[in-house]
Amino acid sequence: MTISITRPIAALALIGAVALSACSGSGASTAPSTAASSAPTTAASTTPSGAPLTGNIVIDGSSTVLPISEAVAEDFKAANSGVDVSVKESGTGGGFKKFCLDETDINDASRPIKADDAAEGQACTTKGVSYVQLQVAIDGLTVVVNPANTWAACMTLDQLKRIYGPDSPENLTWNQVDPTWPDEPVVRSMPGADSGTFDYFTEAVNGKADVSTTYAQQSEDDNVLVSSVAGNKNAISYFGYAYYVQNKTKVKAVAIDGGKGCIEPTETTINDGTYAPLSRPLFIYPNTGAAKESPALYEFVNFYLANAAKLATEVGYIAIPESLAAQQLANWNSAVPQ
Repeated sequence: MTISITRPIAALALIGAVALSACSGSGASTAPSTAASSAPTTAASTTPSGAPLTGNIVIDGSSTVLPISEAVAEDFKAANSGVDVSVKESGTGGGFKKFCLDETDINDASRPIKADDAAEGQACTTKGVSYVQLQVAIDGLTVVVNPANTWAACMTLDQLKRIYGPDSPENLTWNQVDPTWPDEPVVRSMPGADSGTFDYFTEAVNGKADVSTTYAQQSEDDNVLVSSVAGNKNAISYFGYAYYVQNKTKVKAVAIDGGKGCIEPTETTINDGTYAPLSRPLFIYPNTGAAKESPALYEFVNFYLANAAKLATEVGYIAIPESLAAQQLANWNSAVPQ
């Protein structure tokens, strides 16, 4: 499914223009992310000259970024039959745990790495795993209800907190969220605790990451969340925009009032930043040390950056601005010079 690309505004681009990050035995370091005027807007060609590429590339992490990485891997393998690319999902946090133990080559992430976390940044430092943060798309975290839900067309952040906040009661009813809504149970589901989507939502809505109700079904598989909402009139959940786009006949998006009126998630509102505060950047974290030793991994990341805009929109996300795409390539070339 193809989504048209609309012109992003600078505000959202700045969210994603996160600095080049490296983790080594001496700790993490950060470089400025100002793009050079001479930086190209697309990455290098798919394959280097000379012998065909061979090797194995293992990708894990965010279920939100998964569709983009799967599409990139499919196209890359079609042009490079000697390279096996495995794409898995264990959530952003679960993926970082594997990545920082040097078990994977790339981590898909729907939030930045936690540099001070023992299982993430600190583990990378201890293991000597170096990395660079590269933004590949823009997402709008989407709250969804069953199509038969006729009352919750728009929700404020306070109402979302009543549903997903840490003080939300076990047997919550819709009229406890809004007195004009029915006296029916709120059937909650949400991403698992290892998910970057869970981290982002809880921080944006509840005011602190990882703080949430315990009375909701959790899953790292967004397709499970889709099914939970599609099968129950009183259900609610949230996940990445692409999963909503792919399941519009099964679930209905809720407009969000972040303080400036009800805004529906669309490619335009996500791209221009008006769908706030649930617009967010999506990243990949390649192992730069491994890429220096593996031509296949180096060329795969080049291919990813060259094709992220096209493939991200094909699976339902929003392409980053060309200037920001050029900065990601500059960051990659700086981290793994050739």
